[in-house]
Amino acid sequence: MVKAAQSTMANKTGLEWLRARMEKLGYNSLEEVAQEIQMNRGNLYRYFSLETRPSVALLPDLCRVLKASPADILKALEILGPNDRI
Repeated sequence: MVKAAQSTMANKTGLEWLRARMEKLGYNSLEEVAQEIQMNRGNLYRYFSLETRPSVALLPDLCRVLKASPADILKALEILGPNDRI
């Protein structure tokens, strides 16, 4: 069961991944996540809607707040492919 949940999460990217992650962590809105990261909600939305890419300097904050590895974040943002490793 856990393996199936991980597999399902691994297949999600963009806003779908972010919303699933927010639900798992108990965030109710993009605004909450953006405040934790100390960034604009609109920018967070643009990153995860795959309109633009965040600065690499933002990666540690995204990892901390979303409790995800750098590889997970980069895959969610479609910067890395699903089978790529860092």
